[in-house]
Amino acid sequence: MGEVGFVANDRLRTAMLAAGLTVDEMAAKVGVDPKTAERWISRERVPHRPTRNKVTKLLGVNEGDLWPSLATGPRPAPTESELVFLYPSRSAITGATWEELIHGVREQMDVLVFSGAFLVEQYNLVPIIRAKAAEGVRFRLLVGDETSPAVIQRAIDEGTPGGLEGRVQMMRRYLSDVTDLEGVEVRTHGTILYNSIYRFDDRLLVNGHAHGALAGQSPVMLLKRMPNGQIWQHYMKSFERVWDEAKPEA
Repeated sequence: MGEVGFVANDRLRTAMLAAGLTVDEMAAKVGVDPKTAERWISRERVPHRPTRNKVTKLLGVNEGDLWPSLATGPRPAPTESELVFLYPSRSAITGATWEELIHGVREQMDVLVFSGAFLVEQYNLVPIIRAKAAEGVRFRLLVGDETSPAVIQRAIDEGTPGGLEGRVQMMRRYLSDVTDLEGVEVRTHGTILYNSIYRFDDRLLVNGHAHGALAGQSPVMLLKRMPNGQIWQHYMKSFERVWDEAKPEA
């Protein structure tokens, strides 16, 4: 699955993965041939209205979310072009989506978190970094400094004092196995983390943080990099600011 990557209709592909469906399963549920359903994604074909209605009902989205050209009323160009999908929470992102994003990286992966240990524990990130770094992929990984006031306060706000600090230490330990690899840079930071950021080439997950809530409970935007995309630039500028101030791991 990871070799496929995101294709023409990112919105439909992502909505399908978010619903936990394969192309074959979606096709069966709406009564079409799997090859027809695949063309909706790979060639950005638009199904007929009765079939579209079945698809949107199955995936729990609006027609304009999957096929913006069919939406009525004005739509802001930056949002239409950049926002691929909005997840109600990080935990709503399926494992298949995470795996497709991680395994699909060909040039650069950037991460800004306090811990992010789930990437290692659930998606086996460390050996993937090793393999992809050998292929020339660049990794920039920003994790928290467990002794910083921002991390300590975040743990208190989450209602898990001491817990987050331990998770941060664990992630730093995990990543210590790859800090010596060419193209892999790990830095620690103590900034207030308003958003966790996960970049996979031209795809960006932005996980907003809400006071008193765990990161996994907060919404996530999936953005697609576009020429002069304002939203992408906005969040990547914040990543670069933290990167410039962060301390390289030995």
